[in-house]
Amino acid sequence: MAWCPFARKLELQPESDAQAAITPTQFILHSIAAPWTVQRIYEYWRDSTNLESHFGLGFDGDLGQFIGTQTRADANMYANVRAVSIETASNLDHTDPWTDAQVEKLIQLGVWLNQTHGIPAKVPDTWDSPGMGFHSMFPQWSDGGTACPGDARRAQFKDRILPEIQRRVSGQTPTPTPTTPEEGDVALTDDEIEKISRRTLFLLAQGFANEAPGGADDNLKWLVSWINQTFHSSTAAVLEWKMPQYTSHADVDLDALAAKVSEKLAGGLKLTITAG
Repeated sequence: MAWCPFARKLELQPESDAQAAITPTQFILHSIAAPWTVQRIYEYWRDSTNLESHFGLGFDGDLGQFIGTQTRADANMYANVRAVSIETASNLDHTDPWTDAQVEKLIQLGVWLNQTHGIPAKVPDTWDSPGMGFHSMFPQWSDGGTACPGDARRAQFKDRILPEIQRRVSGQTPTPTPTTPEEGDVALTDDEIEKISRRTLFLLAQGFANEAPGGADDNLKWLVSWINQTFHSSTAAVLEWKMPQYTSHADVDLDALAAKVSEKLAGGLKLTITAG
């Protein structure tokens, strides 16, 4: 079995050893319709379903591998016997685009699969022929049809991801070497602060509506994990934003919520939430 050198190995057992060997000829991209980290995707496959993908990808570009690429994973219906699959974090309706970090990691993974297994960097001619695509490309890749990964991500695959994979495997563009952030304190850039801000707002809002397992408390745990994995930083940052779409939640104490988040982040991030 093959393990990607720039993915974190989170091996699923007994599936990794028990499921049939395959010769991979396809790469299929999915959205999981949940704003989950790689660790949370792994735990869901491990604890809540008998399905699984080969890879999982967080909003921040954190890539995890659960099963070797020469072992069957069960995310692709009739394509399971030949396809490598990746589930990617998304909003609950998988209507959002992939982040820039996700796009880059999908490109790197596509190049690695081409170089390792010879999966061609092209759209398959038929549902069972070699190539790279997204879950809704052929009904045989799902239970008769699916909206996954959503219109925005389908457009990104066609316009950005596949063309860049093709450029890199043809030698036109050097493939960047994936790097691991160094441990220690680093200053947060404005872009990084904005990313944390958007991510925090989404997770808190989702927790208010009780649309995720465990509500706000679990979402805060995922947020802490995401920040630690992405930035490895304890540099203090101050975030403030308005929440106009949630002002109808009269029972939400915004000051107390901000204090709770700041406490869970152990002083590394100071948060102010205001109703707009």
